Amino acid sequence: MDTILVVDDNKAVCSALTLMLELHGYRAISCDNAATALEWVAAQDIDLVIQDMNFTRDTTSGEDGKILFYGLREIQPDIPIILITAWTQLETAVELVKAGAADYMGKPWDDSKLLTSIGNLVALHKMSRANRKLRRVDTERMQAIAGADLCGLVFGSGAMQRCVDLALQLARSDVSVLITGPNGAGKEKIADILHANSPLKNQPFIKVNVGALPMDLMEAELFGAEAGAFTGATKARIGRFEAADGGTLFLDEIGNLPLSGQVKLLRVLQTGEFERLGSHKTRKVKVRVLSATNANLTEAIARGSFREDLYYRLNVVELALPPLAQRPDDILPLASHFIGTTHTIGKPAQRALVNHVWPGNVRELENACKRAVLLASSSELCAADFGVVATGSEANFVSSVEVPSSELESQDATELGHLKDVEITKPELEAALQAHDGVIARVAKAFGMSRQSLYRRMDKLGIERH
Repeated sequence: MDTILVVDDNKAVCSALTLMLELHGYRAISCDNAATALEWVAAQDIDLVIQDMNFTRDTTSGEDGKILFYGLREIQPDIPIILITAWTQLETAVELVKAGAADYMGKPWDDSKLLTSIGNLVALHKMSRANRKLRRVDTERMQAIAGADLCGLVFGSGAMQRCVDLALQLARSDVSVLITGPNGAGKEKIADILHANSPLKNQPFIKVNVGALPMDLMEAELFGAEAGAFTGATKARIGRFEAADGGTLFLDEIGNLPLSGQVKLLRVLQTGEFERLGSHKTRKVKVRVLSATNANLTEAIARGSFREDLYYRLNVVELALPPLAQRPDDILPLASHFIGTTHTIGKPAQRALVNHVWPGNVRELENACKRAVLLASSSELCAADFGVVATGSEANFVSSVEVPSSELESQDATELGHLKDVEITKPELEAALQAHDGVIARVAKAFGMSRQSLYRRMDKLGIERH
């Protein structure tokens, strides 16, 4: 609720104005002297002041009002002030209006005119305050980014800006961060930023792709192994935790860690202690753990394949990275970065790139750009160079996957030509549905097929219709 301060030595005037303001939805407070008014404005959030010009009996010069006006402006230079008086010199009113007074009215005032002026001024004041806050936030953000190491990250979207802002804020702490998002969206790059801008930036930064480790060697890789602990272990080896001691350990695809490894990881996070495989000697490290996953860990917990207590240890703060389809403003800056300075992207190709679903996210876009540069016959790249085909304002990806003839026979003529080139997988279709907010017509256009054909494909892949 907007707060308005009424300052007048006449209590009847204060009561009348306060009642009128409250009836019209404002919070009104009043006082009868300049000293109290200055104290209140200094201590409270006041949105507008209505002030008299004379506070001493039998005084009509307006000097009291001038002193109050300039005092208020010194405390809050942008606060709207309406001057209202029965006695003052016109020159005084003109002086204060030139100095920034928002309005001037004589007594008795016109209620309708006064309320209109108040409404306009309060709205402008709130807008101005919001703009100043945004400018201040933008300035602070730019200062933070200017002094930050973004590790070569390229982006142009507000969604990615928010991720970067949060990453830079979290970088200063030592809390565990869980980075979530689809494959190829840039989770590892966010981990790089978290470490590069942390107090540990000069300490070891060890990365482990848990999903790429053989199941039987995973614990040895993470925690180390003594000689003879398993076949082929001819000498002792340190694990990734020991290698990262004093620094940061990034565990990618953490959802693939088996339960036995989860127990050990939980213990390290709680106490910093672990044993190498084949050893009873307890070792202690101090490591900040960053982790990432494209899996739904809450569903894994429900299935019993991921420990709930470990999830909450890893997920002190979650940094969710949206898929590229949900941040289209990143597509062209990324494409320009990937193709370099030797080529340009034609306007039709730009539209095709922005409208493509990119189920493989940034990784898919990077590969498409590399292919475009290698295969292009001109310095200006067209949609076909990227492997996308523009149809009006839409585009679909061209794949070399062959479709079995038995499957082709079951499709209608609209889909036949497209399916010879494109095989839509379940993850791709789910990503497209999410990117287009489940609007079937838009998804069908993106893949170049009819809605009926898309429905059949959804039924075949087991995707529920909504």
